[in-house]
Amino acid sequence: MEIHPIVLDPSHVVTKLLIKDMDERLLHPGPDRVFAETRRQYWVLRGRQAVKHHQRTCTGCRKWKGKPVIPIMADLPSARLRLLKPPFFSTGVDCFGPYTVKVGRRSDKRWGVIFKCLTTRCVHLDLLNSIDTDAFLLALRRFIARRGIPFEILSDQGTNFRGAARELEEAFAGMMPQLQEELAKKQIKFRFNPPASPHFGGAWEREIQSVKKALQVVIGTQSLQGEVLLTLLVEVEGILNAKPLGYVSSDLADPDPVTPSMLLMGRRDASLQQVSYATDTLSKRRWRHCQMMVDHFWVQFIRSYLPSLQVRQKWRKHTDGLLQGTVVMIVDPQLPRAHWPVGKVVKLKASADGCIRSAEVQVGDRTYLRPVARLVQLPALSDDDADPGTSATP
Repeated sequence: MEIHPIVLDPSHVVTKLLIKDMDERLLHPGPDRVFAETRRQYWVLRGRQAVKHHQRTCTGCRKWKGKPVIPIMADLPSARLRLLKPPFFSTGVDCFGPYTVKVGRRSDKRWGVIFKCLTTRCVHLDLLNSIDTDAFLLALRRFIARRGIPFEILSDQGTNFRGAARELEEAFAGMMPQLQEELAKKQIKFRFNPPASPHFGGAWEREIQSVKKALQVVIGTQSLQGEVLLTLLVEVEGILNAKPLGYVSSDLADPDPVTPSMLLMGRRDASLQQVSYATDTLSKRRWRHCQMMVDHFWVQFIRSYLPSLQVRQKWRKHTDGLLQGTVVMIVDPQLPRAHWPVGKVVKLKASADGCIRSAEVQVGDRTYLRPVARLVQLPALSDDDADPGTSATP
């Protein structure tokens, strides 16, 4: 370290060039490392702040250490607030798997499909023999026959199924045009979340985790028959529908928490015995009992459970939104960070509250729709630097 280092103004052009050169020679380390090396020869006034300011605008640092800017959490969508409506009025659907089953002496694959009521949290599980349009439509017909026709169905676009094989992603993505035609005939609205945005469908993604954990405990490494796997799925469905909604109080004076089974079966879970009535007043009392259970469910749902959904655990602050023309790097968990595609924002998509939560990004000659939570903003780049990801599919 110099005994009499040169004193530099942090806002001077020469100082900025010296910090930039040191940052590049050290391969973009942390600010403390760059500050320590610079201090050996120069005394930069407010040097640590000057280094941090440079690294916030350095393309190399942002590429390796930049994080997406998460927008503020939105209010509950209308699909989560279909109060006093029948179960599965607004439904989220997703596929998971595959699971290996035994068919005679050979092995085959099966997939699970989940239908989740976005308001009451009722769950319907079924098994798919193949991951194609026909198998999914058959499962949808079974679902409608048992639960009724939903008003709307929400789904991912097939490129972000957690734990899914590549064949599941490609096959489900290819179903979309045919699914829209078939559902239009039944007057069902079908809405898709942006690709690579599992947090848009967190209501059913979280339920899939519960299903997978339950199956993992029971199955382990076994290969079951298809009927056994279907039976396990239905039993897991019953367990999930018996899960209490909201806080479970330890005070005996407080009412019991409601469960989705109260709407589906008129009792809190399948293990409870059905109420018996005298023959002369059978129909009248059963009707009153069903109405009482439904009314009790909605009263407790609105009073106890609904307020808990308004709490925001994260994403509480407003952030600087993207601008059209901003250079961004698309986060792809399946690729190393060095291979993440870099492109330019060509179109912004605002949600119902006016906040930008998805954008179209042009990478080479292709355009991708991605959520803002998967985009890392970069300082302005030249055209040569902005096209390294043209060969990669984000």
